[in-house]
Amino acid sequence: RKSNSMDLQSLVVILQGALGTNPTERKASEESLNQLQYAPQHLVRLLQIIIEGNCDMAVRQVASISFKNFIAKHWAPLEPGEQPKILPEDKEVVRQNILNFIALVPPLLRLQLGECLKTMIQEDYPEQWPAILSWVKHNLQDQQVYGALFVLRILSRKYEFKSDEERIPSHHIVEETFPLLLNIFNRLIQLPNPSVEAADLIKLICKIFWSSIYLELPKQLFDPNTFNAWMILFLNILERPVPAEGQPADPELRKSWGWWKVKKWTVHILNRLYTRFGDAKLQNPNNKAFAQMFQKNYAGRILECHLNLLSVIPIGGYLPDRVINLILQYISNSISKNSMYNQLQPKLDDLLLKIIFPLMCFSDKDQILWDEDPHEYVRKGYDIIEDLYSPRTAAMDFVCELVRKRGKENLHKFASLIVEVFNRYSEAQAEYKLHRQKDGALLAFGALCDKLKQTEPYTSALERILVQHVFPEFGSPVGHLRAKAAWVAGQYAHINFSDPNNFRVALRSVVAGMHDRELPVRVDSVFALRSFVEACSDLSEIRPILPQLIDDFFRLMNEVENEDLVFTLETIVDKFGEEIVPYARELCQKLAEAFWKCMDAAEKDEEGDDPGALAAVGCLRAISTILESVNGVPRLFIEMEPVLLPIMSKMLTTDGQEVFEEVLEIVSYMTFYSPNISLEMWNLWPLMMEALADWAIDFYPNILVPLDNYISRGTAHFLTCKDPDYQLSLWNMLSSVMGDTNLEDGDIEPAPKLIQVLFQNCRGQVDHWVEPYLRITVERLRRSEKPYLKCLLMEVVADALYYNASLTLNILQRLNVATELFNLWFQMLQQTKKSGAPANFKREHDKKVCCLGLTSLLPLPADQLPGEALERVFKSTIDLLVAYKNQVA
Repeated sequence: RKSNSMDLQSLVVILQGALGTNPTERKASEESLNQLQYAPQHLVRLLQIIIEGNCDMAVRQVASISFKNFIAKHWAPLEPGEQPKILPEDKEVVRQNILNFIALVPPLLRLQLGECLKTMIQEDYPEQWPAILSWVKHNLQDQQVYGALFVLRILSRKYEFKSDEERIPSHHIVEETFPLLLNIFNRLIQLPNPSVEAADLIKLICKIFWSSIYLELPKQLFDPNTFNAWMILFLNILERPVPAEGQPADPELRKSWGWWKVKKWTVHILNRLYTRFGDAKLQNPNNKAFAQMFQKNYAGRILECHLNLLSVIPIGGYLPDRVINLILQYISNSISKNSMYNQLQPKLDDLLLKIIFPLMCFSDKDQILWDEDPHEYVRKGYDIIEDLYSPRTAAMDFVCELVRKRGKENLHKFASLIVEVFNRYSEAQAEYKLHRQKDGALLAFGALCDKLKQTEPYTSALERILVQHVFPEFGSPVGHLRAKAAWVAGQYAHINFSDPNNFRVALRSVVAGMHDRELPVRVDSVFALRSFVEACSDLSEIRPILPQLIDDFFRLMNEVENEDLVFTLETIVDKFGEEIVPYARELCQKLAEAFWKCMDAAEKDEEGDDPGALAAVGCLRAISTILESVNGVPRLFIEMEPVLLPIMSKMLTTDGQEVFEEVLEIVSYMTFYSPNISLEMWNLWPLMMEALADWAIDFYPNILVPLDNYISRGTAHFLTCKDPDYQLSLWNMLSSVMGDTNLEDGDIEPAPKLIQVLFQNCRGQVDHWVEPYLRITVERLRRSEKPYLKCLLMEVVADALYYNASLTLNILQRLNVATELFNLWFQMLQQTKKSGAPANFKREHDKKVCCLGLTSLLPLPADQLPGEALERVFKSTIDLLVAYKNQVA
């Protein structure tokens, strides 16, 4: 005990050192921590410091981070057979103590301990840690309710996305805890003036319920009484107003306040029940009765509550964005169901006019963001994740669903509303024009483009509406209207303009928008340009301004990272094809610079949601599109190599896991179209081999392409270079993959293809490799099950015969497999499907390889190929040639 307290004290001192401002001391402390981390009881001591209330908070926090990182790394052994880094008895002490203190430590530390619990539960529950459920049950009935709910939430999350067999342990958890949760929930609902702490408890119950119903309904909830008991509570939360007392004034803080969180989770749960289990058409027979019961007893009441909640919007009341979004999703899902639509119909006009349309209009919040942080305004506008939370997106989705499912009675109504706003705006004096309403009408007009393009009388009127109400806004003094005009023009770029001049005016306005003084207008213009380039039948409209477009484009890419920008560039390159040649080198240079910039941004981004990562992928895809366009000009590949080599070299290592596929595509182009493969390009070979051996087996088909190019286009270097020895490197990789019993048939298809590449391209120069490759091929063939892999392995034998028939036959006879192999081959050649089509060697390539292999046997002397064998070979060859001829025809 005494030595333990000494150790604790010295550990506190080391942790304090890690907080110090002196870099030398800090480094020394970090090194001491690294040395100590594997010592017995080190984890236990860290936990003691975390839960020690008298200890300095900053020290406890450093201890909690160190504790979390060590558990994340070492609680579960990463590799099979790896020595555990934590003693079993230390694990036991941690398990016994962490639960009791989880509710007692401050929230900051609880967050870190929660992360540790997540790791421990993932690894240990239920096998090594069954006691955790008893602890939860005991504490749900005791004073430690918050801690028990906190732990149960982590426990239930383990099974949230699991299905079928993996989900079985969760049934037991639900059975044991749901009755207790229901009691607690009931007690909390009945409190006369519930505190925000009560809201935190209800929120945890909601999250546990959500995890338990996410993929399937627990069988307890199929009991109507049990389900009704829960629904009474959820409906109570939905209907009762949020307490006015204690609400933060700041809307950002308000949406995270306990009672609003509870409201959000309740709406979330009811949506899930409705969309996943409440639709009789979608359900399997067992759940059909439940769906009908839900529809009959609850769906309409929830809809009524939702409409009441929305009614605060027109009078300026508060409702969090996420809640509005979820409610509108629920109402959108109700449109197709007759009983629900009938309930909605009397309120629909008000809903559209007072709630849906105002949500589509430009708002105060938009204006502040536009003025103060245009970059963030652009990011939000193009972020899919934002759409999940945005009331505006939900309002647009609602209108689109309404006119799709109930268009007859609603399309005219909503279109008239848009036209009325347009006309009022046109007629008003400049100072009385309602810019924000016009913005909403433009958004609605653009959102409905699919429906309006195919419904008369609107289809015939589209060009007139664009000319009268959209194109004039390109010159509007109001920035957001210029941006919206560009977006709407892009939505309608593909319609048939009766006057081609109108198309030209819009195209020129969009191009001019790329020079607008406001950033969001520039970005929306580039995005719209993509549609105009796709729709443009006469490229002479764009050709003269191509150099300027490319310049504008890269100026914008320097300002924002956005993958939609790169899509536009890809479209331009694609459309102009070989005409891009004069700009190709500069384009690649600029895209490479943009790529590095995006990667830097993505690296600095802790959260992992930086748009830079997506834009980086876009840059590489655009480079591939350029390489494809200029493939008829081999010299360009030599010029572009120095620009692209640094990307290929760095991104073929673990640094490039996010962009590996795109980089391999660039390597494939460079090794295929370059006049010859440079020594610098050969330096990429070992990187791909290392990645393949280490982590990149999923990319084997992508790696096959450049490796094939190296062997088939750089044959001389492949054969003569000894440092590195490429032939040996290829053998090490292929023999390892073909011999790996953990790899499925489908995983290793590129391996036999590469052996074929070797035999086809190096005839007469790799005799010493024929036997080793045949040996691993025959071994793999004996345990193959998939017909396609069997065909590929048989084709290795065919290619070996084509390489040198006499040598190959001798080897097969020496290995005692000649008869077995040929019988299997002829049997596979004759096998047909029910339709009479051949069952094997389906591709033209397969048939060619088999033909070349078989015909290589024909010139052999009689002592090597007896007469009856010759007859089988001859007949099979004729059959194959006929089948090949028919397939080509």
